[in-house]
Amino acid sequence: MARANSKIVKVVVNSTPIITLATVGYFSLLNHLFDEIFIPTSVYEEVVVKGRNRPGMSEVMASTWINIQSPTLQSPIPVQLFGLDPGEQDVILLGQEIGADWLLIDEKLARRVADAMGFQIKGSLGLLLIGYRTGLLSKLEALEALRLLDSSSVRLSRKLLRWFESELSKTN
Repeated sequence: MARANSKIVKVVVNSTPIITLATVGYFSLLNHLFDEIFIPTSVYEEVVVKGRNRPGMSEVMASTWINIQSPTLQSPIPVQLFGLDPGEQDVILLGQEIGADWLLIDEKLARRVADAMGFQIKGSLGLLLIGYRTGLLSKLEALEALRLLDSSSVRLSRKLLRWFESELSKTN
């Protein structure tokens, strides 16, 4: 979570949180929660070029506050051996390179690898929860976002959906 009285300084974002937040209309949470937002070039290409006319494309293109950067670090292990896609690998490498405070990743395997490397990690639902806890979203807005996600093409497990509802109910 954000440091007391300040924003998290640097985050690197993978494609799924971008698409998810755009799907529910809360893409701007990224700008409100974090000071420096980076996406690797491979993630930009996935969201903007390959994701043409899909959620996230226009939001990323219009955002002046996103830094698009390719990592200069190279993984000594081929990405295929980890089972990560190029965007996930680049998020982790760029995070190492710039000293990111957080990586924003939804995919389980990429989260495990990032965690093993010592990164702090949040996913899409975690971002919505932070938005709620910081007063950027009401409880009703957070629940509506969950409903929209549940009826969209974004894949979320029932366990994760129940976790989110439980976390929302813990906070007044």
